[in-house]
Amino acid sequence: MTDFERLWADALTFSAFVDASDVKHRGLWEGIHKIARVPAWAIAAVPPGAGRRLLVIAEDWCGDASNTVPLIARLAEAAPGLELRVVLRDQHPDLMDRYLTNSSRSIPIVIALNDQGRQIGHWGPRPAVLQAWVMANRATTPKAELYPKVRQWYARDRGESTLREVLAMAGLPATQAPEAAAAPV
Repeated sequence: MTDFERLWADALTFSAFVDASDVKHRGLWEGIHKIARVPAWAIAAVPPGAGRRLLVIAEDWCGDASNTVPLIARLAEAAPGLELRVVLRDQHPDLMDRYLTNSSRSIPIVIALNDQGRQIGHWGPRPAVLQAWVMANRATTPKAELYPKVRQWYARDRGESTLREVLAMAGLPATQAPEAAAAPV
């Protein structure tokens, strides 16, 4: 059984995670965090007494993590009923192996915990529509073409899908969240 309370106590705050990241990745994380905007509907989905904790498994080199985690961190900063901490995937292989995606240690993984430290659910490594597109196209599309389309999708979606899915997984569904962006073309 996973001791989420111990993991939470040892986990990094988002700012500590960014500060500890490799200098070649830090600017990207800081830049995305700086421009990330959390819509009012997402903040309204988190009641002040929600008592939710989001434990994120990530690494600073991961493109999907750099596109999603700064936005989720902004949500936690804006919503008093939500906290966020980060554990490093490569330092927690046993934890990571509980959340494999198609037998792969894909990140980020966001684990929602209640105020007693019990898991509510988990999300990751990408919004569902994007993940389905990547899985359908990764065998036939060279990485040099695939990942620019993934980045374009993230920019077009502006985090709406990520926020909607993470909130729902944490038992905090937004009542008026917009629709997801269409899959990359």
